Parts: sequence; C-alpha cells; structure tokens
Amino acid sequence: MSKSTENMKEPSSAGHKIGTVVGIVLCILLTPVLIINITLIIRSFTNPDKVPSVGHFFPLIVLTDSMFPEIQSGDLIICRTAEPENIQVGDVIAFFDPAGNGSSIVTHRVTEVTEQDGSLFWKTKGDANNADDAVPVPADKLVGVYSRRIPGLGHAVMFMQTTAGLIICVVCPILLLVGWDILRRRRYEKRKQADTDALMRELEELRAQKAKQEEDHHQTPVS
Repeated sequence: MSKSTENMKEPSSAGHKIGTVVGIVLCILLTPVLIINITLIIRSFTNPDKVPSVGHFFPLIVLTDSMFPEIQSGDLIICRTAEPENIQVGDVIAFFDPAGNGSSIVTHRVTEVTEQDGSLFWKTKGDANNADDAVPVPADKLVGVYSRRIPGLGHAVMFMQTTAGLIICVVCPILLLVGWDILRRRRYEKRKQADTDALMRELEELRAQKAKQEEDHHQTPVS
C-alpha cells in the first residue's frame, strides 16, 4: 500500500473510532435518565396517591420563594422519603398542603413537633415568611425530607415538559444524533471504498509493470 493510501485510511479510521466513542458516551448518559423517567412515570400511574421515587429519592420543582434564600423559585430540589417519627425541628420537609387542594406539595421548615390524640403533627414555616403556616401538617401528609437543590434546573425541566421543549430538547437532539451517525457511516464507507479503489489501482499498476518487465525480458536479444 502506498503512503497516500495509508494517509487516507488513518483519518477515516480515527474518525470512525471517535464517532463510536461519542455514541457510547451519549448512550451511557441518556440510558440512566431514560430508565429513571420511565420508572417515575410507571410509579405515578400504579400509585397515583404518592409522589413517585427512585431509590427513596424524588425530584420536585420549586415554584415560589417562600424558602428564600436557601431554596429559590425555579430550583430543582431532591428529597428523600422518611419516617414521620424521624422528623425533627429544623428539618425542611415536603408535604401535601393540608390547607390546599390535597395534591399541591409545599416544602417548608419544621418549627415545632406536636402530638394530638396519639398522632404526630408539625408546625411549619417558610424561611421567607413572617409567620407559621396556618394549618399544622399531619404525619400522613408527609412526602419526604429536603436533601439538596440544583439551582435553576426547575425552569429547564418545566420547559422540557412543554411541546416546544420536548421538540427542542429531546426530538431534535435524537434526530441530529441519528443524522450525524448516518453521515459518519456514509463518509466512512466512502473513504473505505476510496482506499479499496486506490489499492486496486496499485495492484493493476504492479501487474502492468510486471507484465512490461516480462515483455522487455523476452524481447531482449541474446548476444
């Protein structure tokens, strides 16, 4: 194989390897996200009365600044499930608002733990609010305990839940990835074919040279 053919093959092989690595990395990153989303969706349907969780953890999107500055509107917070008897004063808990419609979730800090008729109740308050919440939270309204937050990610998650967000953040990247993979494979096959053609030309040239040498040898007069 000539030097020019080797030079053509090296970038082709390198590009193919890079593309393969990129594809593997994307699969590694996207597969856990897909599994978590599917798990949350299935659990939300099989147990609609509870917030779906994975490994005792679940995400929530913060809509108000009642816990400012520790937690802010637009943050994505991660909470973990907990037993009511383990909740203490100072814990930030997520709970179904007893003064709401029964489905809205509030994340506030526990200011007092009380007991009425053998049942646990918590007085709660938003850090940015001037007074405790009007209605104590019964233990059966507990959803979980705040663990950590990811600033601003809630805005992105809410956008992804819209039609435009789904198209921009999910459909377009998938189409681009598939299109790029198809283009990469076609370029690889084209370069591979070019290498094959170059090799065949070299073989033909070698055959032609050999044939000419043999012809010259037979035509050389013997002294």
